[in-house]
Amino acid sequence: MSLFRRKSITSMLQEKAASSGGGLKKELGVFDLTMLGVGCVVGTGIFVLTGVAAAKHAGPGLILSFLLAGIVCAFCALCYAEFGSMVPVSGSAYTYSYATFGEIIAWILGWDLILEYGFAASMVASGWSGYFQGLLSGLGLEIPKALSSAFNPAGGTYFDLPAVLIVLLLTFIVSRGAKESTRLNSIMVIIKIAVIVLFLAVGVFYVKPSNWTPFMPFGFGGVVTGAATAFLAYIGFDVVATAAEEVKNPQKDLPKGILWSLAVCSLLYILVTAVLTGIVPYTLLDVKNPVAFALQFIHQNWVAGFISLGAIVGITTVLFVLLFGQTRLFYAIGRDGLLPERLSKLNPKTGAPATSTWVTGIVVAIFAGLIPLNKLADLVSIGTLFAFIAVSLGVVILRKTRPDLQRSFKVPLVPVIPLIAVATCGYLLISLPRITWIAFLLWMVLGLCVYFLYGYKHSHLSGKAEK
Repeated sequence: MSLFRRKSITSMLQEKAASSGGGLKKELGVFDLTMLGVGCVVGTGIFVLTGVAAAKHAGPGLILSFLLAGIVCAFCALCYAEFGSMVPVSGSAYTYSYATFGEIIAWILGWDLILEYGFAASMVASGWSGYFQGLLSGLGLEIPKALSSAFNPAGGTYFDLPAVLIVLLLTFIVSRGAKESTRLNSIMVIIKIAVIVLFLAVGVFYVKPSNWTPFMPFGFGGVVTGAATAFLAYIGFDVVATAAEEVKNPQKDLPKGILWSLAVCSLLYILVTAVLTGIVPYTLLDVKNPVAFALQFIHQNWVAGFISLGAIVGITTVLFVLLFGQTRLFYAIGRDGLLPERLSKLNPKTGAPATSTWVTGIVVAIFAGLIPLNKLADLVSIGTLFAFIAVSLGVVILRKTRPDLQRSFKVPLVPVIPLIAVATCGYLLISLPRITWIAFLLWMVLGLCVYFLYGYKHSHLSGKAEK
């Protein structure tokens, strides 16, 4: 049973208080957290996913799809918010599971999140490289083919130099500390939102209500299928929880940051979808750049250039937040002893976890530079959905086992809302391809090997399981 030894919430808070003199700096407020969430969620999804999902699944009914997906994500977000108000400690779902299910489950969730953040960051870096090279091409500049993409000798490419450089640049920014790095993220998020608002302001004058008819060409089933696709576009708000220890007033500000970021993202997705399908007949939107395509459709090419800029800035913020979340996750796991404790060492000047930051940056840069990761995209989804299920179940369990814990925020209608979140995420899990499950299980087997060869013996709870 020592595999299920739990780290009590009381001990987590005491450990955090004991290390406050040299711990992570408390510098973040609601605005910073909201910008982190929006920075990660609103990226390629709003510039790419909207068109394909409308053309293939839901038509103009994609507006309802994003609304449904937003509501379901809100259920998951409420669960994260309750945990964040109880356990304002770095680590997100990993930390919550340590207190609820025990060490082995916490490790599995932590290893799962390493997969989510690490592969997602590598893929986003590859996507950023593609957009950036497209921008250079428009200026008449070209990167040598051998350095333009991941290792593929048959195609003449060996190394994705732009992807590696952007990862290392953002890693340096993250290493400067939470406040300085989130300030830059906030500026980029505001630019991204401004570009989206520009699209809405221009596009609304070209909306033809006749393009919204029929509203649900694929029936309500198509709307539900679109919601399943749209759900994955919201992935990222959970990264906000990894910054818990750096929040000035985590019990109040963390729930607000999570919920506000989701609200802003939902509004932006719904408005863009409404204007997009109102400008262009949904049958024409099966393109890689639907927003820019819509502007060209109405002969507003000058705005399309700003959209390209917004896409690059948007992808940059997604990459930044994923790197930020990964470093805080390594910090939390290292502090518990399940990975080398050096990962939890802080830079005395910046207050940032220096080792975990550069380990994250270098590994992600190598993956982005050498390995084609497009086919592993579903692994990011499976990792996130598992985390959502664990956190939602954890809320129900702790309401029963620890009703005495102070909760400055409570999920309403427990256990109904958490169980709806579990059922929805479970449905999406079983819908993923078989190859994704095989790859995921192989990753988990590797993780268990790491745990039994290192983590189990070096855990700070080794020989002193808590009840």
